[in-house]
Amino acid sequence: MERHAAPRAIEVVRFLVRPLLMLLTRRDWRGAENLPDGGFVLAPNHVSQLDPFTLGHWMLDNGIAPRFLAKDTLMHSRLVGWILRAAEQIPVYRGTDGAAESLHAAIEAVEAGAVVTIYPEGTITRDPAAWPMTGRTGAVRVALATGRPLVPVMQWGPQDVLWPYAKMVRLLPRKTMHVRVGEPLDLTAYEGRPLTEELLREATEILMDRLTQMQAEVRGELPTTPRIDVHTLGRLRTTYRGEN
Repeated sequence: MERHAAPRAIEVVRFLVRPLLMLLTRRDWRGAENLPDGGFVLAPNHVSQLDPFTLGHWMLDNGIAPRFLAKDTLMHSRLVGWILRAAEQIPVYRGTDGAAESLHAAIEAVEAGAVVTIYPEGTITRDPAAWPMTGRTGAVRVALATGRPLVPVMQWGPQDVLWPYAKMVRLLPRKTMHVRVGEPLDLTAYEGRPLTEELLREATEILMDRLTQMQAEVRGELPTTPRIDVHTLGRLRTTYRGEN
Protein backbone atom coordinates (compact mmCIF):
# COMPACT_ATOMS: atom_id res chain seq x y z
CA MET A 1 0.00 0.00 0.00
CA GLU A 2 1.38 3.44 -0.95
CA ARG A 3 2.25 5.68 1.96
CA HIS A 4 0.94 8.70 0.01
CA ALA A 5 -1.23 8.39 -3.06
CA ALA A 6 0.71 9.26 -6.21
CA PRO A 7 -0.46 12.40 -8.05
CA ARG A 8 -2.39 11.81 -11.25
CA ALA A 9 0.56 13.00 -13.35
CA ILE A 10 2.73 10.22 -11.90
CA GLU A 11 0.02 7.67 -12.60
CA VAL A 12 0.00 8.82 -16.23
CA VAL A 13 3.79 8.52 -16.45
CA ARG A 14 3.61 5.09 -14.84
CA PHE A 15 1.00 3.98 -17.39
CA LEU A 16 3.21 5.14 -20.26
CA VAL A 17 6.72 4.30 -19.03
CA ARG A 18 6.43 1.20 -16.85
CA PRO A 19 5.48 -1.19 -19.71
CA LEU A 20 8.54 0.01 -21.65
CA LEU A 21 10.85 -0.54 -18.70
CA MET A 22 9.36 -3.97 -18.06
CA LEU A 23 10.00 -4.86 -21.70
CA LEU A 24 13.41 -3.29 -22.19
CA THR A 25 15.15 -3.95 -18.85
CA ARG A 26 15.75 -6.70 -16.36
CA ARG A 27 15.41 -5.99 -12.64
CA ASP A 28 17.53 -7.05 -9.68
CA TRP A 29 15.89 -5.33 -6.73
CA ARG A 30 16.87 -6.22 -3.19
CA GLY A 31 16.51 -4.81 0.32
CA ALA A 32 12.94 -3.47 0.30
CA GLU A 33 12.53 -4.97 3.77
CA ASN A 34 14.78 -2.14 5.01
CA LEU A 35 12.22 0.52 4.08
CA PRO A 36 10.75 2.12 7.24
CA ASP A 37 7.15 3.15 7.73
CA GLY A 38 5.98 6.74 7.48
CA GLY A 39 7.96 9.63 6.07
CA PHE A 40 11.69 9.39 5.48
CA VAL A 41 14.51 10.54 3.21
CA LEU A 42 15.63 8.31 0.34
CA ALA A 43 19.25 9.00 -0.70
CA PRO A 44 20.32 7.36 -4.00
CA ASN A 45 23.48 7.67 -6.05
CA HIS A 46 23.05 9.22 -9.51
CA VAL A 47 24.54 7.36 -12.51
CA SER A 48 22.48 8.41 -15.54
CA GLN A 49 19.86 10.76 -16.92
CA LEU A 50 17.73 7.62 -17.06
CA ASP A 51 17.90 6.61 -13.42
CA PRO A 52 15.07 8.83 -12.09
CA PHE A 53 12.78 6.73 -14.30
CA THR A 54 14.23 3.34 -13.33
CA LEU A 55 14.32 4.37 -9.66
CA GLY A 56 10.78 5.70 -9.94
CA HIS A 57 9.76 2.31 -11.37
CA TRP A 58 11.23 0.61 -8.31
CA MET A 59 9.59 3.12 -5.97
CA LEU A 60 6.10 2.75 -7.44
CA ASP A 61 6.34 -1.03 -7.42
CA ASN A 62 7.26 -0.80 -3.73
CA GLY A 63 4.35 1.47 -2.81
CA ILE A 64 6.27 4.76 -2.74
CA ALA A 65 4.95 7.80 -4.59
CA PRO A 66 8.09 9.32 -6.18
CA ARG A 67 8.86 12.80 -4.91
CA PHE A 68 12.25 14.18 -5.87
CA LEU A 69 14.16 17.35 -5.20
CA ALA A 70 14.62 18.52 -8.80
CA LYS A 71 16.81 21.28 -10.23
CA ASP A 72 14.80 24.43 -10.71
CA THR A 73 16.07 24.71 -14.30
CA LEU A 74 14.07 21.59 -15.16
CA MET A 75 10.95 23.30 -13.86
CA HIS A 76 11.37 25.98 -16.52
CA SER A 77 11.09 23.51 -19.39
CA ARG A 78 7.67 23.73 -21.01
CA LEU A 79 6.86 20.00 -21.09
CA VAL A 80 9.18 18.53 -18.44
CA GLY A 81 8.49 21.44 -16.09
CA TRP A 82 4.74 20.97 -16.41
CA ILE A 83 5.08 17.26 -15.63
CA LEU A 84 7.33 17.90 -12.63
CA ARG A 85 5.00 20.53 -11.20
CA ALA A 86 1.93 18.36 -11.76
CA ALA A 87 3.76 15.45 -10.12
CA GLU A 88 4.41 17.60 -7.01
CA GLN A 89 8.18 17.49 -7.27
CA ILE A 90 10.17 19.97 -5.17
CA PRO A 91 12.34 22.52 -7.05
CA VAL A 92 15.86 23.20 -5.80
CA TYR A 93 17.18 26.73 -6.28
CA ARG A 94 20.85 25.94 -5.71
CA GLY A 95 23.16 28.84 -4.94
CA THR A 96 20.30 31.21 -4.06
CA ASP A 97 18.25 32.12 -1.01
CA GLY A 98 15.63 29.74 -2.40
CA ALA A 99 17.83 26.74 -1.61
CA ALA A 100 16.86 26.95 2.06
CA GLU A 101 13.19 27.15 1.06
CA SER A 102 13.58 23.96 -1.00
CA LEU A 103 14.88 22.08 2.02
CA HIS A 104 12.11 23.59 4.14
CA ALA A 105 9.56 22.19 1.68
CA ALA A 106 11.28 18.80 1.85
CA ILE A 107 11.25 18.91 5.66
CA GLU A 108 7.53 19.69 5.69
CA ALA A 109 6.81 16.85 3.27
CA VAL A 110 8.76 14.30 5.32
CA GLU A 111 7.12 15.45 8.54
CA ALA A 112 3.75 15.02 6.82
CA GLY A 113 4.60 11.38 6.11
CA ALA A 114 5.94 11.62 2.55
CA VAL A 115 9.04 9.91 1.21
CA VAL A 116 11.34 12.52 -0.32
CA THR A 117 14.18 11.45 -2.59
CA ILE A 118 17.29 13.61 -2.44
CA TYR A 119 20.30 12.78 -4.61
CA PRO A 120 23.15 13.64 -2.24
CA GLU A 121 25.54 14.32 -5.13
CA GLY A 122 23.03 16.80 -6.53
CA THR A 123 23.96 15.86 -10.09
CA ILE A 124 24.93 12.86 -12.19
CA THR A 125 28.34 11.50 -11.24
CA ARG A 126 31.31 12.85 -13.16
CA ASP A 127 33.50 9.94 -12.10
CA PRO A 128 34.93 8.26 -15.24
CA ALA A 129 33.94 4.86 -13.84
CA ALA A 130 30.59 6.11 -12.46
CA TRP A 131 31.49 5.74 -8.78
CA PRO A 132 29.73 8.07 -6.31
CA MET A 133 31.27 11.50 -5.79
CA THR A 134 31.27 13.40 -2.51
CA GLY A 135 27.84 14.57 -1.44
CA ARG A 136 26.05 17.79 -0.69
CA THR A 137 24.48 18.00 2.74
CA GLY A 138 20.77 18.36 1.93
CA ALA A 139 19.74 14.74 2.48
CA VAL A 140 21.42 14.55 5.88
CA ARG A 141 20.10 17.97 6.86
CA VAL A 142 16.49 17.00 6.13
CA ALA A 143 16.83 13.68 7.98
CA LEU A 144 18.33 15.29 11.08
CA ALA A 145 15.88 18.21 11.04
CA THR A 146 12.90 15.86 10.93
CA GLY A 147 14.30 13.04 13.07
CA ARG A 148 13.17 10.63 10.33
CA PRO A 149 15.29 7.83 8.80
CA LEU A 150 17.84 8.39 6.06
CA VAL A 151 17.80 5.38 3.73
CA PRO A 152 20.70 4.83 1.29
CA VAL A 153 19.69 3.39 -2.08
CA MET A 154 22.29 2.22 -4.56
CA GLN A 155 21.46 1.86 -8.23
CA TRP A 156 23.62 0.39 -10.94
CA GLY A 157 22.63 -0.44 -14.52
CA PRO A 158 21.01 2.69 -15.96
CA GLN A 159 24.47 3.89 -17.04
CA ASP A 160 24.72 0.84 -19.32
CA VAL A 161 21.69 2.13 -21.21
CA LEU A 162 22.64 5.80 -21.16
CA TRP A 163 26.14 6.70 -19.96
CA PRO A 164 26.38 9.97 -17.98
CA TYR A 165 26.09 12.94 -20.32
CA ALA A 166 26.31 10.74 -23.43
CA LYS A 167 23.74 10.90 -26.21
CA MET A 168 23.72 7.30 -27.45
CA VAL A 169 21.13 4.96 -25.91
CA ARG A 170 22.03 1.26 -25.80
CA LEU A 171 18.89 -0.78 -25.23
CA LEU A 172 20.05 -4.16 -26.50
CA PRO A 173 20.93 -6.58 -25.19
CA ARG A 174 18.61 -5.88 -22.25
CA LYS A 175 20.42 -4.38 -19.28
CA THR A 176 19.80 -5.26 -15.63
CA MET A 177 18.72 -2.48 -13.29
CA HIS A 178 20.23 -3.22 -9.88
CA VAL A 179 18.69 -1.55 -6.82
CA ARG A 180 19.96 -2.15 -3.30
CA VAL A 181 18.22 -0.65 -0.27
CA GLY A 182 20.46 -0.33 2.74
CA GLU A 183 19.42 -0.17 6.36
CA PRO A 184 18.68 3.37 7.54
CA LEU A 185 21.90 5.21 8.33
CA ASP A 186 22.71 5.44 12.03
CA LEU A 187 22.76 9.17 12.74
CA THR A 188 22.33 8.98 16.52
CA ALA A 189 25.80 10.50 17.07
CA TYR A 190 24.59 13.69 15.38
CA GLU A 191 21.12 14.02 16.87
CA GLY A 192 20.48 16.98 19.16
CA ARG A 193 23.60 18.83 18.02
CA PRO A 194 23.73 22.13 16.10
CA LEU A 195 23.58 21.44 12.38
CA THR A 196 26.90 23.02 11.52
CA GLU A 197 28.42 22.64 8.08
CA GLU A 198 31.21 20.51 9.57
CA LEU A 199 28.75 18.12 11.20
CA LEU A 200 26.63 17.85 8.06
CA ARG A 201 29.63 17.14 5.85
CA GLU A 202 30.91 14.50 8.25
CA ALA A 203 27.56 12.69 8.25
CA THR A 204 27.26 13.06 4.47
CA GLU A 205 30.66 11.43 4.02
CA ILE A 206 29.35 8.42 5.95
CA LEU A 207 26.38 8.27 3.58
CA MET A 208 28.63 8.40 0.49
CA ASP A 209 30.92 5.74 1.96
CA ARG A 210 27.89 3.49 2.38
CA LEU A 211 26.65 4.08 -1.17
CA THR A 212 30.13 3.35 -2.52
CA GLN A 213 30.33 0.15 -0.49
CA MET A 214 26.94 -0.99 -1.76
CA GLN A 215 27.95 -0.30 -5.35
CA ALA A 216 31.24 -2.14 -4.89
CA GLU A 217 29.34 -5.20 -3.67
CA VAL A 218 27.26 -5.27 -6.85
CA ARG A 219 30.16 -4.51 -9.18
CA GLY A 220 32.59 -6.87 -7.50
CA GLU A 221 35.36 -4.27 -7.48
CA LEU A 222 36.56 -1.22 -5.57
CA PRO A 223 37.22 2.34 -6.75
CA THR A 224 40.79 2.89 -7.91
CA THR A 225 40.79 6.69 -7.82
CA PRO A 226 39.96 9.27 -5.13
CA ARG A 227 36.36 10.41 -4.81
CA ILE A 228 35.55 13.48 -6.90
CA ASP A 229 34.54 16.54 -4.86
CA VAL A 230 31.20 17.90 -6.12
CA HIS A 231 32.25 21.37 -5.01
CA THR A 232 35.03 21.42 -7.65
CA LEU A 233 32.87 20.42 -10.61
CA GLY A 234 32.96 23.91 -12.10
CA ARG A 235 36.72 23.48 -12.52
CA LEU A 236 36.64 19.83 -13.55
CA ARG A 237 36.90 18.47 -17.07
CA THR A 238 36.23 14.75 -17.33
CA THR A 239 36.15 12.47 -20.38
CA TYR A 240 33.35 9.91 -20.30
CA ARG A 241 33.24 6.51 -21.83
CA GLY A 242 30.77 6.52 -24.69
CA GLU A 243 30.37 10.31 -24.80
CA ASN A 244 29.57 11.56 -28.25
